[in-house]
Amino acid sequence: MQKQALNEIPKHLRPYVSTQHYNQYTPIDHAVWRYIMRQNHHALKDVAHPAYTEGLRSSGISIDSIPQVEEMNACLGKAGWGAVTIDGLIPSAAFFGFQGYGMLPIATEIRKVENIEYTPAPDIVHEAAGHAPILFDETYAKYVKLFGEIGSKGFATKEEHELFDAIRTLTIVMESRTSTPKEVEAAKLAVAEKQAAITHVSEILEISRLFWWTVEYGLIGDLENPKIYGAGLLSSVGESKHCLTDAVQKVPYSVEACIQTDYDVTVMQPQLFVCSSFEQLIEGLETYANTMALRRGGTEGLNKALRSGTTATTVLNSGIQITGTIAQVITNSDGDAIYIKTTGPTALSVGNRQLPNHSKDIHADGFGTPIGLLQNDMCLSQCSSTDLHNLGIVPGHVASLTFKSGIQLSGHVEAIHKNDEHIILISFTNCTVSYGEQILFNPSWGSFDLAVGSSVVSVYAGAADCDAFYEDVEYTTTAPTVREWTELEQMYAHVRDVREQAHWTKQNERLLQSLLQKLRDAYPGEWLLRLEILEMLQKHSSASYTALKEELLMLSQNEELSRLILNGLALLEEEVTK
Repeated sequence: MQKQALNEIPKHLRPYVSTQHYNQYTPIDHAVWRYIMRQNHHALKDVAHPAYTEGLRSSGISIDSIPQVEEMNACLGKAGWGAVTIDGLIPSAAFFGFQGYGMLPIATEIRKVENIEYTPAPDIVHEAAGHAPILFDETYAKYVKLFGEIGSKGFATKEEHELFDAIRTLTIVMESRTSTPKEVEAAKLAVAEKQAAITHVSEILEISRLFWWTVEYGLIGDLENPKIYGAGLLSSVGESKHCLTDAVQKVPYSVEACIQTDYDVTVMQPQLFVCSSFEQLIEGLETYANTMALRRGGTEGLNKALRSGTTATTVLNSGIQITGTIAQVITNSDGDAIYIKTTGPTALSVGNRQLPNHSKDIHADGFGTPIGLLQNDMCLSQCSSTDLHNLGIVPGHVASLTFKSGIQLSGHVEAIHKNDEHIILISFTNCTVSYGEQILFNPSWGSFDLAVGSSVVSVYAGAADCDAFYEDVEYTTTAPTVREWTELEQMYAHVRDVREQAHWTKQNERLLQSLLQKLRDAYPGEWLLRLEILEMLQKHSSASYTALKEELLMLSQNEELSRLILNGLALLEEEVTK
């Protein structure tokens, strides 16, 4: 990632940015990419939504070589988007955050041959070949960006954060070339245990399900003949074909059904949801957003923030925003929040801009404030100068306030802060705040800042002013691992060189024959390289074509390889008849 591009990424997302070490891709990696892309171009041209096939051409993504993310970034710029490299599976809030800023996060790893049809781990096939092309559709791109803006503000629980860590470990183990069956089984068990510990369905879980059943695994059109638009389907050689068969149940799209249906990332999906249009997706997302703490606020929203145990922003009706980790919500007999307290660094903002002298360094140990009307149903944020004078809220004077909840405040008024004529903050010294016998703030603790507001209108995950709240990240490029190619990788490289040459020669023929003999001697189960060689022998009418095809047909008797090989042969046969 170039430094200039990194500076355009918000601070809180920069820790997830990685580097694409393009030269580390092996010839086998490029062959995996090429196989998938050839199959997808062939299989998807009639079953994918037209926006995908058109976008595939516009994106400039090559069939023959893994794309460079910087080049993708330039191509996506035509659609008003950008591309950013990330390191595998990242937290949902960060993933959605990138999308909310119009950046497509791309994991630069690529699946191994054993997982060529499908992998649960994010990889460049999924991101570049699945997500990118369809973003050239304006309405769909609007949906994905809106999803990012809303999804990044959803709340997860502490237990779900632990589940994410377990899932990330599982995807790494399943994609690693050195993992043992025992390690894979242990990782799956850990995920199951963390999943079982979740007893509360959070916003981020519901949002993730909605994302999965639309952006990742969505179908569009009518139930009898839908088209594919979900990136998980578009990037999976096996599932893109399987999903349209009768083995997969087609269910009419609804937000309620999507958020109530869980999914398993390690298997093909047994049912898929079919929407009628991209506009329907946008309407559905807006409907769901109206149920979130982001738009509902209130005590329910505060409790969601409390359960999350992470940075959250509480917005009061005066407009003031309190960013910090909520540690306590005091409620009255009706269950309504009357006092909130954060722990650790907290900042105050208005309009997503941090207030001067109210950074997390000033409120490093937390922040607390009453919420609600004063006695006689007086709304402090809307008080006039006369009202304030009658209440004794005058700089330099001592004021005593009694809230309708019973909370009492007494202190020396230092300053009154307004925003658009609304009072948002009153600063006190020598201040005491109490609720019955409970002391909520003691004068010995320092100055007290009253965040003025009679109600909570919004609560959401993350900071109001991200660039002010989060630390600068010093981005360092990780050094690529240098190693010699294996013999098999070198063989793939030779085949690639032959394919890219402008003219076919006898020397090419002899080289391929030599490689075939080596395959027979040392790599009897190697199917993908044989298929690549067969493609060139067919193209140049080599006498060796028939014998090699028979070898592949013999290998296809292996159940694990059967579909891969037969699909490859079918594509070659179709190219001959064109």
